[in-house]
Amino acid sequence: MQKILVVDDEESVRYSFSKFLRRADCQVIGAQDGATALGKVESEKPDLVIMDIQMPGMNGLEALERMKTIAPKTPVLMITAHGTSDRVIAAMKLGAYDYIEKPFDIPRIKALIDEALEAGRLMRTEVRLETPAAAPAADAADRIIGRSAVMQEIYKLIGRVAASEVSVLILGESGTGKELVARAIYQHSQRHEKPFLAVNCAALPETLLESELFGYEKGAFTGAGKRKIGKFEQADGGTIFLDEIGDMSFATQAKLLRVLQEGTFERLGGEETLKVDIRLIAATNQNLEKAIAEKRFREDLYYRLKGLVLNLPPLRQRKEDLPDLAQYFISKHCAQLKHEPVTLAPETLQQLHEYDWPGNVRELEHLLKRAILLVKSNVITPDIVAEDLHSEAKRAGELQPPGDRLAQFVSGDLERYHGKLYETVMTALEKEVIVAALKKAGGNQVKAAQLLGISRVMLHDRIEKYGIKTEIIVQNAEVS
Repeated sequence: MQKILVVDDEESVRYSFSKFLRRADCQVIGAQDGATALGKVESEKPDLVIMDIQMPGMNGLEALERMKTIAPKTPVLMITAHGTSDRVIAAMKLGAYDYIEKPFDIPRIKALIDEALEAGRLMRTEVRLETPAAAPAADAADRIIGRSAVMQEIYKLIGRVAASEVSVLILGESGTGKELVARAIYQHSQRHEKPFLAVNCAALPETLLESELFGYEKGAFTGAGKRKIGKFEQADGGTIFLDEIGDMSFATQAKLLRVLQEGTFERLGGEETLKVDIRLIAATNQNLEKAIAEKRFREDLYYRLKGLVLNLPPLRQRKEDLPDLAQYFISKHCAQLKHEPVTLAPETLQQLHEYDWPGNVRELEHLLKRAILLVKSNVITPDIVAEDLHSEAKRAGELQPPGDRLAQFVSGDLERYHGKLYETVMTALEKEVIVAALKKAGGNQVKAAQLLGISRVMLHDRIEKYGIKTEIIVQNAEVS
């Protein structure tokens, strides 16, 4: 269960937060001043702190500074009546994750809370490098599993690079565990007590990715109603993980290169030059050297990124790790689902060995989790996984790339778009994808954001931009 500590001298504010955050997986704790909050951070170990800046006695800034020495990996959201005040700037410099501005925008606050909770989970959840001889311990740690020679080399490289300050480029197909490796490097680095923030470059349109990384000033563009703090400011002193960096636009690549070379940037619409100290870990499933040749990626940025390169092998190239991986995922999900222990029949394990795993370790985990839900005894037999393996192999061979379908759609009459072809198609596609995800998630925006691979805050912004009515989507889904 997640714990959220709300610190405010006004009882009505604490009550309001406890009311709209009331849910089965969340416990809200209150504190009326900074001194009391510090005690509860030590005793209760909350997953998130929401704290007012202006309080009698020890104010929010003093409490924040002390909290960061007690629990450096606990995100803190500051409440303020003035988003551009000097106190907000001071709070960010002291390590606040972000701020909440009065009057409260409840949907946006909920989105920001979900994002901060996930950031805190990634920072605190240990990533272990091991090969379990038995079922994994009943703890919350994530694990990178494998006894194969290629995985042993990966472990050695993680150990060698973690203590240095060099940039790291992680290469590998989707589902090979690039984020786990990035977190393992962070947790063994000298910056392990500072923030770790992950951004999926492929999940965000160009303009939104820039604002996510660099932030923006109020009025920087239509809809920019207040200042937004970007990930580089939030991660100052810590580590940023940029996943799918091969999808980043040329313009954003240039700004990123400046951060790496000079440690400076400006918020969108701002004139103040900000200085940050971050370590960058990047990942991609693309061939960046080919992208350079095709003028899609900057060569100078590429050489800045590849201080050390880790090539993660696809699962089909390390099938000797399948028994250990399967054992780990079965034990993990039996514990999470409160299911009695199950095992793989020898014939089922042979099926797994014969499959090519286009989705890699992620696909294996999802298949075994589904098998646990379907099994009627304590043994996963071949028939339980056969349908999934067959359908995935068929999908891999039959799915037509979306780009081909879009090309067919627009190739007939380009002139009708009057120079707005890209904008028209991308807007329509983005809206349709968001509506489809919301429908699939039954209107649950947290699940829809996870399905899309974007932040809850971004999803909320897109829903507002397109005027999407989630209640209508849910009604239509129920009817259909």
